[in-house]
Amino acid sequence: MNLTNKQDFNGLKKFQKEIKKIFFYRVCGTGMGAAACLLKEKGYDVQGGDANFYPPMSTYLESTGIPLFKLDQITQAFLKSFDLIVVGNVIPNGGPDAKLIEELGVKFSSFPTAIGALVLSDLNVIGIAGTHGKTTTTFLATQIFEKLGANPGYLIGGVMEDRPSSRLGSGKYFFIESDEYDSAYFEKISKFRSYSLDNLILTSLEFDHADIFNSVEDIKAQFRAAMPYIGKTFIMSVDYIASLELFNEFTDGDKSRWIKYGEKSEIGPKILESGESGTRFQLRFNKEDLVYQTNLIGRHNILNLASVILYALTEGFQHHEISEAIKELQMVKRRQEIRGSYKGALVIDDFAHHPRAVELTLDGIITQYPKRKVHVIMEPNSATARSAIFQKEFTDALNRAASVIFTKPTRPTSVKNVGDLDIYKIIDAVKVSGRNGSVVGDLPELMAEIEKIANPENLILILSNGTCLGLWESGFVKNLTNE
Repeated sequence: MNLTNKQDFNGLKKFQKEIKKIFFYRVCGTGMGAAACLLKEKGYDVQGGDANFYPPMSTYLESTGIPLFKLDQITQAFLKSFDLIVVGNVIPNGGPDAKLIEELGVKFSSFPTAIGALVLSDLNVIGIAGTHGKTTTTFLATQIFEKLGANPGYLIGGVMEDRPSSRLGSGKYFFIESDEYDSAYFEKISKFRSYSLDNLILTSLEFDHADIFNSVEDIKAQFRAAMPYIGKTFIMSVDYIASLELFNEFTDGDKSRWIKYGEKSEIGPKILESGESGTRFQLRFNKEDLVYQTNLIGRHNILNLASVILYALTEGFQHHEISEAIKELQMVKRRQEIRGSYKGALVIDDFAHHPRAVELTLDGIITQYPKRKVHVIMEPNSATARSAIFQKEFTDALNRAASVIFTKPTRPTSVKNVGDLDIYKIIDAVKVSGRNGSVVGDLPELMAEIEKIANPENLILILSNGTCLGLWESGFVKNLTNE
């Protein structure tokens, strides 16, 4: 393997002044597209290519004026005209794309290294990390600090209404969704390790991404490697054993920079009242009980929101300012997103694909819509979700669903030394409890099951980080109404 032109963070900083033209190879990934736009805003000449272009990312990129090319239409000579090639994580080691990039003689890097060295190293960066809630919390932080007049920059790994996925901002804060997944085939470290983090919000920490990690200890090791270089504030949930262990490990000395929050913490949040219109909750900060009201509903959303409030308080913002800023907040697409009604049944789309996220999302929806029966359609799409690792946990997480429909995975898990999730066993458990359950293998079968539960008494909650057997690309979407 010839990696002589691979750039790490320090190498890219060294050559920063020489870099003018940047090509994003496989630009249509969520993180890649957002990073491309950030570098363009910074003043670089950014172009990108991919095998195919699909909305919403393709539309978003086109709107920014970034030139886009099909990869089968570009030449080696074209790529050699660039000073840096940013390589998407979808490029496999040893494949034809990797060999092409390595043989060009052009500097190349991962996108975390590129933005870390060329954009973030000069900013006050707040990394928002964790197994659950990264995208949501980063978006909440961005909205809140905008309302506080701070004009923050941000990079969010999700699609939002009426705003780009990244922006430099002009204030002193930059919020970035800090993924623990690895960076590139030649850079097998978590993305957040290259982000020049000054502050860290850790919303949760438990085992996930079984295709690249063997245990939660492997994930902890990535945080352990980054944390000594984070010089400002740490806000960490202690509702998770792994994050509590990290907290205890790193707070032997100066504890003034560290805040532990969560339902198991004295700080809270403590939910005082929750209903269809929102949530009233309390945080204890500096020995004072602070009460807040927000339109957000669900324990997981309040926990995510609490972490941002605590960061704002540590930065000197006042309770009354924050109270106003959190009253009305938006969610990222595919996070409890109301897509419409189908024959009277409310249809909600959510990204949840880890059992803890499934449980918390289901609880939040039941709280928000107490008069409807919540029927779950679950697509186990990620490598971890398709594996048997969370067999029991998925069964338990779906206990409160009125009925459960599982889509049959279209491919086996890629997790090594682990079998596939037995969805039939989960459905058997659902039926034993007296509820309806089924497994569907294609879109017509799924639509037949949806027809059975489509009435005004019901809510259809679709949990998937994919297309759910093509449902979201089918005529079903056109038949949704805004009742």
